[in-house]
Amino acid sequence: MADEQGSSPTFQIQRVYLKEASLEQPNSPAIFLEQDAPSVDVQLGVEAQNLADGIFEVAVSATVTTTVNDKIMFLVECKQAAIFEIRDLPQDQMDSILGVACPQIIYPYLRGNVSDIVTRAGFPPVHLSEINFQAMFEQQRAAQDTGATVQ
Repeated sequence: MADEQGSSPTFQIQRVYLKEASLEQPNSPAIFLEQDAPSVDVQLGVEAQNLADGIFEVAVSATVTTTVNDKIMFLVECKQAAIFEIRDLPQDQMDSILGVACPQIIYPYLRGNVSDIVTRAGFPPVHLSEINFQAMFEQQRAAQDTGATVQ
């Protein structure tokens, strides 16, 4: 008990960085002439790994596929990551910190980078919706408990 009182919890960001980014425009320049409204599909993922004692990398990835008339306008894959120092927190809170709190910090950077990449490619910006990482975390936890997988 004395050890727990002697150390205070630490949670701080060491670095935020763009880990991966790619853009594909397989049907350009003809796709710029399409007049129909595009459809956008967004897939998100969260991963965390322990780098060293109390040091964790958390990454949030997005795959944005935009199509018009069954032709791909563009495909953006982007992974935003951060290194966190997390020490002296109860073990039962670590999954929630890594799966909810850290992604909430990283996600605005990911949103900005995806929008910037799409705009620089000559398309109207894609603004990713706000994400409830708590609900996403609970859904993944429930799927693990039943043996199913959630993408």
